[in-house]
Order: sequence, then C-alpha cells, then structure tokens
Amino acid sequence: MEQQKKKILCVGLVCLDIINVVDKYPEEDTDSRCLSQRWQRGGNASNSCTVLSLLGAPCSFMGSLSAGPVADFILEDFQKFHIDVSLVSEHAQCVLPASVVISNSTTGSRTILHMNRNLPDVTAADFPKVQLNDFKWIHWEGRNAEEQLKMIQQVTMYNSTLPKQQRITVSVEIEKTREPLYQMFPHGDVVFVSKDVAQHFGFQSAEAAVRGFYSRVKDGAVLVCAWAEKGADAMGPDSVVVHSDAFPPETLVDTLGAGDTFNAAVIYTLSNGGSLQDALTFGCRVAGGKCGFHGYDGISKYIKVE
Repeated sequence: MEQQKKKILCVGLVCLDIINVVDKYPEEDTDSRCLSQRWQRGGNASNSCTVLSLLGAPCSFMGSLSAGPVADFILEDFQKFHIDVSLVSEHAQCVLPASVVISNSTTGSRTILHMNRNLPDVTAADFPKVQLNDFKWIHWEGRNAEEQLKMIQQVTMYNSTLPKQQRITVSVEIEKTREPLYQMFPHGDVVFVSKDVAQHFGFQSAEAAVRGFYSRVKDGAVLVCAWAEKGADAMGPDSVVVHSDAFPPETLVDTLGAGDTFNAAVIYTLSNGGSLQDALTFGCRVAGGKCGFHGYDGISKYIKVE
C-alpha cells in the first residue's frame, strides 16, 4: 500500500461527554437552567480522530468500550464520522467513562468532572491486532505509559526492517501531570507536551517549554507545545524554535477539545509532508476556529481543496 493511502491510528480514550451550556458558571447549591445540553463522543484520541476524519485523513481509533446503550451511541457516532473501530476492545461488565462538562458561553471556559470507574485501557496484549502495514502514523494519548511503551516498541521493531520513507511515524501526547507519563518523552518522533505539564515543571511560555524539554526527546524528534491564546511553539532537530500565533474566533463559544483539534491538525499536516511551520500555523488556525462553534462539524471548512 503506498504511503499516501495509509491510515492514521489514534490510541487512547473514548468517553461520553454530557455537555451543559450555561451563560454563567453556577454557584454551589443553586438550581439553574442550562441554555442547552447535549451528548457528545469525547476523549482525547477519539476527538483527534474526529478532526482527522473531517480534514480528510482516513483514520482508526484504538481504545476500550463497554457494552450497552451509551456504547451504542459512541459506536454510531464513530460510524457517522467514518472512523474505523475494528481495533476497539469491548468489556461487557464495565462502565463507560463519562465527563460532565459545564461550558460557559460567556467566557468560553469548560469545566470537566470526569468519571472512569472500571474500564481498563488497551494493553500491549491487544496491539498485535494492529496490521502495522495499514498505517503511516500512530498517535498515543499518554495514559497507561508502561503498556503504551511496549506497543511503541513493537512499532520500533517493525520500522527497523523498513526503509525510512516507509516507516510509521510515532507521536505521543503528554497532557496530564502524572509522573509515569514523563517516560514517554524519548519515544515519539513527534511529542506534544501540554501547557499544564510545562507549568508544572516551571516553564512560563511555550518557547521556554520546548527549549527546556528538548533534551528529553530522542535524536531527530519534534517537540510541540500549545499555549492556548498565546499560540504554539515547536522545535525540531535543527534547534530552531518555530512559533504560530493563535487565531481566536470572533466569539469564544466552546474550547472543549481545542487541544485535541490542534494535535490532529498538526498530525494531518506533517503526515502529508508539510513543514513544521505550516503544521503549527494550521493547528492554531483550526483549533482557534473550533473554539467559535459547538462540537466539530464546522471544521470541514478548513479542508484544503486539492
């Protein structure tokens, strides 16, 4: 299969987001009305798949699902966005993770209450199901790091048998300030590190973060850090820091999933041979645009006309 036709795989979480849109954040012990409420398929890797698919990249999701009506809703939604779910592991006796999201339409903020009771993440034992020659890029949302590193090892072994242009690109996202996740830094060709993690280490800007963390990534890797309304910075093996400003919408409506949108747009550009500067600018442009509407359907206007 020629490289261009190969798919992108995202490994990580899918959950149910119950999104309550309000005009002001509720006070404790009060009873207030929402402007609207909706169910939405959520989870970082799942959201990135949605955006990749809307941008025109064929993609697959690998993660865990429970059984039952909520999982049926999730699977139907994956189908609606033409996302391949043949690598999903089903756990009949488990409860699907859910997030209650309070989305403030006045400020654009999103407050998340997450519940994940007993659904296990996919493990390295599930990974042999992946037909590696179907994929040109595999992205891991950092979760159960030990298992994910074993999966990445399988990709590294596969890549070692191939010429450079046929190898799978590995990207990892280190979003949460959890110690075990930091061992993923040296294992991505592209590493996304969050503003939260950067601030946890004392960095006050995206530029400081990519410079400060770069010694942790492997030779030749690209390190990317988005900093909300300040845009994003990245650094590659040439040690040049690349920057893009943010592209805020006219009205801030919904920031939920903006980071997952940014990651997907960067992956989309780089996987199609675009430069790091192009990838960063496109990532900021699509993520900024996404903050101007609820959900993801408006992203289709960013599709490049070939």
